[in-house]
Amino acid sequence: VQLVQSGGGLVQAGGSLRLSCAASGFLLEYYAIGWFRQVPGKGRAGVVCIDNEGVTFTEESVKGRFTIGRGNAEIYLQMDSLKPEDTAVYYCATDVWGTACKESEYVYWGQGAQVTVAS
Repeated sequence: VQLVQSGGGLVQAGGSLRLSCAASGFLLEYYAIGWFRQVPGKGRAGVVCIDNEGVTFTEESVKGRFTIGRGNAEIYLQMDSLKPEDTAVYYCATDVWGTACKESEYVYWGQGAQVTVAS
């Protein structure tokens, strides 16, 4: 199982970014998927996840702004109306189970991508 991230960077508040994660070595459609973010001094926090039964969890502060999806061997995160508080390192993740949008539920991780939102 391998996840390779792309995207990220610097954007002005109110702008949009799309993060992608190329998946290989497994059948993505059968796995739980998630996006997490981490700020200095804290652990990875779940942002948006889809568990192995297709149920979506969205962290309250990003509802209506962030969208998770999967395509042909790809996991993506569309981020709109970005705010300075969204600044973090973002990680994609996948797991066979992933029953909750928590770091401990996921085994396979992308390498991370910095997202910086300027005010």
